[in-house]
Amino acid sequence: MMRLADKLRTQQELERLQAKYIGTGHPDTTSWEWKTNINRDTYSSIVGHPPLLSYIALASNEPVTKVRAEMIRKMIQPAGPPPAREEDTIMGGHQS
Repeated sequence: MMRLADKLRTQQELERLQAKYIGTGHPDTTSWEWKTNINRDTYSSIVGHPPLLSYIALASNEPVTKVRAEMIRKMIQPAGPPPAREEDTIMGGHQS
C-alpha cells in the first residue's frame, strides 16, 4: 500500500517532469496541444536522425532533402489548425 508521503513525492516528481518537458502535458493540456507536441517530436526525431531520414526517403522514393524539408514544414501545424477558442465563439468569431 502506498503511503501518503510516497504519493506526494510521486506527484512532485510528475510536476517537475512536466515543467521540464513541455510535451508531457499537464491537466489543462488539450487534445490538440498533445497531438501537436507528439507530432512535432516525431518529425524532429526523424529529421535529427539521418539514418531514419534516409530510410523514409528511400521508402517513399524521394530525395532526402525533399523529405527533410517536408518534415520541417509539417512541424508548423502538424495536427491541423488550432480549434476555436471559447472567447472567439462567445464573441461570434469577430475581432475588433
